[in-house]
This record gives sequence, C-alpha cells and structure tokens, in this order.
Amino acid sequence: MEKFFINGGKKLFGKIKVDGAKNSLLPVLAATIMVDGEVRLKNVPKYTDVMNMCVILEYLGVLVRWQQDDLILDASKIEEHTIPTALAGALRSSIFALGPLLCRHKIAKVAYPGGCEIGLRPIDLHLSGLRTLGTRIVEKNGYIYANGESMEGCDIILDFSSVGATENLMMAGVLTKGITRIFNPAKEPEIVDLADFLNACGAKVEGAGTSMIYIEGVEKLHGCEFEVIPDRIAAGTYLLMCAMCGGEVEIEGFLPYHNQVLLAKLCQTACQIDIKDDKIKVKSEGTLDAFGEVETAVYPGLPTDLQPQIMALQAVSHGFCLIVENLFEARFKHVPELIKMGADIRFRSNVCVIKGKDKLYGAEVNSPDLRGGVALVMAGMKAEGYTTISGIELIDRGYYKLEEKLSALGVDIKRIDD
Repeated sequence: MEKFFINGGKKLFGKIKVDGAKNSLLPVLAATIMVDGEVRLKNVPKYTDVMNMCVILEYLGVLVRWQQDDLILDASKIEEHTIPTALAGALRSSIFALGPLLCRHKIAKVAYPGGCEIGLRPIDLHLSGLRTLGTRIVEKNGYIYANGESMEGCDIILDFSSVGATENLMMAGVLTKGITRIFNPAKEPEIVDLADFLNACGAKVEGAGTSMIYIEGVEKLHGCEFEVIPDRIAAGTYLLMCAMCGGEVEIEGFLPYHNQVLLAKLCQTACQIDIKDDKIKVKSEGTLDAFGEVETAVYPGLPTDLQPQIMALQAVSHGFCLIVENLFEARFKHVPELIKMGADIRFRSNVCVIKGKDKLYGAEVNSPDLRGGVALVMAGMKAEGYTTISGIELIDRGYYKLEEKLSALGVDIKRIDD
C-alpha cells in the first residue's frame, strides 16, 4: 500500500489542467458494450475506476487497447453476459453494464456493485425502471438475474433524480423497440455527456439535462470518436485548494456553468476569480470568510462530491459554517480525521457545524473514501508540519497522478510506500 507524505504551508502557483470526467467515462465505457464497431475515447486518464471498468469489459469480451492517452474499444465479438462478484465488488459503476448487457444479449447476470462506503446508494431505481421496460428480474445469492426478451419502450417515472438510474435506463432504452420517456431524470452534465456519446454512435436521445428524456429505439449503434467533458468535481477541488492554501493558479478545463453554486460561494469571500472560456484564474491570500451555510443537492445544486473539500476549507475560514448533507448518510467519515489535524467540527446525523481556526497541524490520517481522502490532502497542504495520508488507493479512483499535478504547483507532496 502507498501513502501521501505532505509538508504543508506552501502557497500554490502555476497552471493545472482538469482531466476527463470520471463520472462521464464510466457510463460511456459501459455503453460501448452495445456498439457494433470501434470506439475511440480521447484523452482518457487512467483512474483506478476506469482501469477496473476496462477489466470488466475485457472479461465480457470487449477488445480494449490503449494508444497513448486514447482508449480504443471494440465490442463486436462480445459473448459473455455475466459480471462476477470479484469484478463488480471493486466498482460501484459495474451496475451500469446491466442495461447495455440486456440490450446486447437480452439476458444478464450481474453481481451487486461495490465502491466507496458513503451510504446505502440502493439500486432499486435501476431495477424498478428496467422492470417497467418489461425486464424480468430475480435477485438471489448476491446476483441480479435479468431477462430482457420482452423489453419495450414505455414511460418511466423516477421517484428520485438518480444519476446512475437515469444513465442505466437511458442506455437500456437506446436499443429497445419503441419510444422510452424518462420523467424526473437527473440533469447532471454527465447525463448530457452520455447522451451526446450515444447520439454520436447513432442513437436517438433528446432532452438530456431537462425534466424529460425522450429516446427512440434504434436497431444498432456504430463506432465513433469521442472526448468526455472535463471533470467538474476535480475542477472544483483544484479551485478550493487554491482558495484554501493561497497563491495564484490558472485552471484549464473549468466549465463555469458546471460549478455555479461553488463559484457563487467563493465570490462572496476574498478570492479573486477571473473566468475566460474554459479557463479560470483564482487568486487567494488563503484567509477567507466562512460560507455560513452549505447544503448539498442534486444538480444544479451543490454537489455532494464537493462537500468534504468544502469542509476542509471551512476548517480554516473565519467564522462558522453549517453543512447539511442531503444525499448520502455516511458522508462525514472524514470528520474525525480532520479533527485529528486540529479542526473544530461538531456533527450529528447529516449536519456539521465548523468553527474556523487559524491553523491546522500535520498528523497521520486515513482516507475514508475518494472525496474525503482528497479533503485530507487539502488539509495536509494547509497544515503546519508533516501529514501522512494512508488509503490513497481510494483517492486514485478519481484523481490521476494527483501528486504530480500538485507538485507542479509548488506543493511538497510525495507518494511513498507503506
């Protein structure tokens, strides 16, 4: 196992480029199961989650190869329709393969997914939507057995705007005969990106990003060349890092309409922010006023995936901040680790109160999950002294070569063996 070793207290200067969105790449990779022909995905970072999804695709029979930073996939000879526990357990997004497998083979056997332990994140909406489409589903012995021979386009109403369920059902509808309409879908940019990919392959998907997605089933999909959007969570993380540590950084690949709520919060503080096209320059002295109140919500609200990073910033901001986590019931696992570093945080259920302090102090801490782990990296960057963060394989799931990117900005950070 590896750790991050950080000598804190350095301001950040320079440029950083945002990689492709992890949460776009995973459903797009799953969607290639349905494609007859070669798909070339441009500029793909080798996140651990992406590599795990590639392992699943290869097990199913997809030909996967890298050409520098491009990922080339060919599912024309795919035969397998089962994803075993050993593969699904490492990746929450393995469930995305269920809809595409049903379209490809009309049957699927998929083990229950794994991933970060930030809450229950049930897949009920995935399964109920597929049942509405006519899929027969049996759950037993840790597997989902699905038969889609009777699938037919129809209206699906989601009880909650689930990103994963929206993506799975959108993919399932693409090769299903008839018209499928998804009401109350998620509206995240990654939903729109998946629809753009499917349409580039010959699908007929309209309305992604709105309150109703309209899908006209087609007979087959063809290959294409595609590049996913920049990762808005990574972009927001880098912005928060500079605000917290101080300095002056230009972030390339920052799409402002993907992070409007975060920008509005930061613009109320002492940060200087200049936006031009997909680049943002941020200048900070590293001493900001607290946000007051923060509440996570589905898009276009504040992403739950930025809540831990915001908490790290609030731990060294002037004043009090109340954070309400509305989406995942176990998303405060980073709090005890921040407290080890001197943060003044009180929490109960889904609410945290943070009193900003002048300083944090280096400590030995453990990454509880992907976003909580990167929040600890931020705290270590700001803290006096040395911080050692274990469990960084969780951080690698969504940040590629993070230590190299941060070192280029002047951060004293190393990846070391345990």
